[in-house]
Amino acid sequence: MSLIDNLNWRHAVKAYDPSKKVSEEHIAQIVEAARLAPTSSGLQPFKVIVVRDAEIKEKLSKGALNPECMRDASHVIIFAAWDRYTEERIDKVYDFTTEERGLPKGRFVSYTDKLKSIYLPQPAELNFAHTARQTYIALGLALAQAAELKIDTTPVEGFNNEWVDEVLDLKKHGLKSVSLMYVGYADQEKDWVGSMKKVRIPKEEFVMEF
Repeated sequence: MSLIDNLNWRHAVKAYDPSKKVSEEHIAQIVEAARLAPTSSGLQPFKVIVVRDAEIKEKLSKGALNPECMRDASHVIIFAAWDRYTEERIDKVYDFTTEERGLPKGRFVSYTDKLKSIYLPQPAELNFAHTARQTYIALGLALAQAAELKIDTTPVEGFNNEWVDEVLDLKKHGLKSVSLMYVGYADQEKDWVGSMKKVRIPKEEFVMEF
């Protein structure tokens, strides 16, 4: 199937079958799609957290708008962005890049100095607004990869970010949760939207051309 076919197949599942688990091989493929996502300046300023443990999902569900969905999904993937840019974080990424490419350390110093001059003076809130936006590119690719594998998903913003950050102790890692992705197999009887016609905004109302 083509990418368009796969995207037409998927929908945001409203109920999962807790007895059905996604294989670790397929979870790895979904995560890999997120890892390969393009990001601003190649900094990849976020981490992907995979939760499969039932007790942790139970704790996290206390901050979810649809707790049953979170508990019953096979896995919960959390996209957590850097809380801010730092000199160390920028240098770490570019030191790794130059080493992997066999280039001398500091090869991109003029560029990294420019990034630091832009980001470091900014307040943390503005930094986070930028790093958080990068996570949505990865979320989109993860959703597409899951659709190719015919694995059900739900992209989620309806949750208590502070609660998720506390349960996973994300502050210690300099991260803040942005979005979630439930992964699993739909409960065909309870997933009320699954039997409905898929509706997309008409092209003529979605696309502007000049």
